[in-house]
Amino acid sequence: MSARGGPEYRPMSDTTDTDSAQTPYAGLTPDLLLDAVETSGVRVNGSLLALNSYENRVYQVGIEDAPPLVAKFYRPGRWSDEAIREEHAFTLELAAQEIPVVPPLVRDGETLFEHAGFRFALFPRRGGRAPELDDLANLEWLGRFIGRIHAVGAVRPFEYRPSLTVARFGEEPVAFLLEHGFLPPEHRGQYEDLAAATLERVRAGFAETGTGNTLRLHGDCHPGNVLWTDDGPHFVDFDDCLQGPAVQDLWMLLSGDRPQMTLQLDTVLEGYREFADFDLRQLRLVEPLRALRLLHYSGWLARRWNDPAFPLAFPWFNSVRYWEEQILTLREQLNRLDAPPLSLGGA
Repeated sequence: MSARGGPEYRPMSDTTDTDSAQTPYAGLTPDLLLDAVETSGVRVNGSLLALNSYENRVYQVGIEDAPPLVAKFYRPGRWSDEAIREEHAFTLELAAQEIPVVPPLVRDGETLFEHAGFRFALFPRRGGRAPELDDLANLEWLGRFIGRIHAVGAVRPFEYRPSLTVARFGEEPVAFLLEHGFLPPEHRGQYEDLAAATLERVRAGFAETGTGNTLRLHGDCHPGNVLWTDDGPHFVDFDDCLQGPAVQDLWMLLSGDRPQMTLQLDTVLEGYREFADFDLRQLRLVEPLRALRLLHYSGWLARRWNDPAFPLAFPWFNSVRYWEEQILTLREQLNRLDAPPLSLGGA
């Protein structure tokens, strides 16, 4: 039985990600990762704390006579070295403009290190608490900083990072789920039809909005990637930074019913527009982007299902109940996609 009460459903194929080993971190022992950190020129004191991360492996590492560092070990096969260095360069560029991000440490001109086949980067430890987004002043504050991030992001495009496309974040995940037998037979047809209808409306939204006006983005700017201190917010985890429309970094800050989201949107954009222009046509993409995130999330879990950390952390994914809930969620999302897009001031 799954953790959410449904019988476990096992896909027909055990192959979930041809781009990486089924257990990519099996060799990342505590001794190896401490040795890896020391190759960057610091001395560890043996203290090690695993932090919450699934796509990569992230640890707080104690350093002799210095504050702890955060070591991030990148999932093998996911990004090229060039793509990782481009992520690092972006955050360093933002930090140089005094935008509150957490860039990697630079050692002898390098930010990306390798040891025993594992690539890793080191970061200063930065604490904080979850943002209180029901406080409109906080939303406006976030809008100002995202506007500043985007002003820098618009200077030039990414060369090696991906672009936000319907194919990458919608069509490919759905195809993977269907081709590898993750859908229980009794729900496959319903899910396939709903996903197809969803993608049809998503494509229409992108076609109406146009895809030419893109910039470098955080890419995964949900509240969990914002930490708050008495000095205000700072942004973490640029692992999913990409080229895309500005609204991608804004819509995940909106929640609740339509009047609530409209008020939140007005507030975020009030701060945002102090530093960057915003094309209001992109509001047409809020629900298409939400739909892509729903589809991509299921595909991401499926691709990682042979990583032992994933069944432990997401036991409800591989269950009939999960797919029943996804079918209901996609039906609700179709209604959102058919509704008029958000507009400022409720207009």
